[in-house]
Amino acid sequence: MTVNAAHRSPTRRRALLGAAAVLLPSVALALDGAPLQFDQLYKSFGIRGYELSDALLALKGKQVVMRGYMAPPLKPESHFFVLTGQPLALCPFCQSDADWPADIVVIYLRRAAALVGGGDPVAVSGRLDVGSWTDPETGFVSQIRIVDASFRRS
Repeated sequence: MTVNAAHRSPTRRRALLGAAAVLLPSVALALDGAPLQFDQLYKSFGIRGYELSDALLALKGKQVVMRGYMAPPLKPESHFFVLTGQPLALCPFCQSDADWPADIVVIYLRRAAALVGGGDPVAVSGRLDVGSWTDPETGFVSQIRIVDASFRRS
């Protein structure tokens, strides 16, 4: 007895849909959140430095999605990286005299992951944390962070 194509097709479709149902929620969740753009980070720059924008402060503690470029990483796998609005050729940690942009966001991943090169765009999703904070492991000081994050190439 042979199975005709019409009978195989629904079974194959069910299998593919089942596989997609397993994979797609994690992709969708990885990019879940309110969109945040680099031009929304600061309200102004004055004698006290940069003033955080009202839009940014309204998203504090909430899930956000941000697109940008991963700054050249220190090592191929890490639990954090720096997100920039433009691709950078220089590693900020390796060049003491580098002209490092002010509009950066530090990304702390849920778990260590293989990082991508500085020229590839990425999309990041995680919880927005705002205010001066010093990483106890690296001593890196940041004002804006996305924590418990995940990313993918975009």
